[in-house]
Amino acid sequence: MATTTQREPTQRRHTVPKTMRAAAIDEFGPPSVLTLHTLPVPTAGPHEILLAVHAAGIGYWDARIRDGSWAEERQTFPLVLGSDGAGFVVALGSGVKRFALYDRVWAYQYENGKGGFYAEYVAVNMNNAALAPPQLDMVSAGASAVTGLTALQGIDDHLEVRQGETLLIVGASGAVGTLAIQFAKRLGAHVIGTASGDSAKALVRELGADHAVDARSDDAITLLERFAPDGLDAILALAGGDALERCVDRLRPGGRVAYPNGIEPEPRRRHGVRAIAYDAVGSPPQWDALARAVVESRLRVPLAGVYPLEQAAQAHERIEQGHVLGRIALRVCEEKEDE
Repeated sequence: MATTTQREPTQRRHTVPKTMRAAAIDEFGPPSVLTLHTLPVPTAGPHEILLAVHAAGIGYWDARIRDGSWAEERQTFPLVLGSDGAGFVVALGSGVKRFALYDRVWAYQYENGKGGFYAEYVAVNMNNAALAPPQLDMVSAGASAVTGLTALQGIDDHLEVRQGETLLIVGASGAVGTLAIQFAKRLGAHVIGTASGDSAKALVRELGADHAVDARSDDAITLLERFAPDGLDAILALAGGDALERCVDRLRPGGRVAYPNGIEPEPRRRHGVRAIAYDAVGSPPQWDALARAVVESRLRVPLAGVYPLEQAAQAHERIEQGHVLGRIALRVCEEKEDE
């Protein structure tokens, strides 16, 4: 088994019921359409594991799926939302060799036909999961699976940030940005983060950024020129718009900008600037890389709020208010980790 995370012995016992609680929608609409349902527990296929979900992450993309903005042409209802989370393995498909019952796991699977993580149980492909790092509690692990993959792959794989380079993270106080700061600093980069408001800028600096700038302020470019007099080497763009465009103008010739698909509007293409759009990948090698980065960076996962499953609609209301510092999570199971 190729992994950087150690399996810990457990004396757990768990009986999987036939039904489960899940926060799901029966139609597209505002946060109020997200209600508690009783649904059948999914069955793990040959290459899947069944998780008893402890915590799930909530992202802005969940809200876009819920309101229909990112709807599939033929959507089946009820639809259980949630693309990532953490839990304990309670059933194994016949072809699964990488996991054992009661393993402590984090996982990411987008557009899961068997339902998402806003539920007491979720079935995911074994390659979309890995043993959760012991350095993270289960709520932190559940809140940082997809955001951790997105941040790390942006910094390491697409921007290929190197020691001594000057990196700007646009949207540094959000769910991905707060992790990206820490991953970039572990490489010895000079990090500037954009954030709006005193509390957001304070968080960005607390996580290790050398400077924090409000990209929408009148003096943003003056500050960037002061903090990076020779220009920027790279930008991780986690928010789009005019503020981002002004920042991209500060890239040196040969600079690069990477952004996750879904960032709107996408940065305008420029001569001499390499632009990379990407999606997070949850393959076993990527999970191993993320586990190593968690240790190397001594990762801290800022949580803007943790809601019980039955308050999923309120969590979505908070997402839609904007200016979320870190990530919002659902605590699905109250079971203690060491039981």
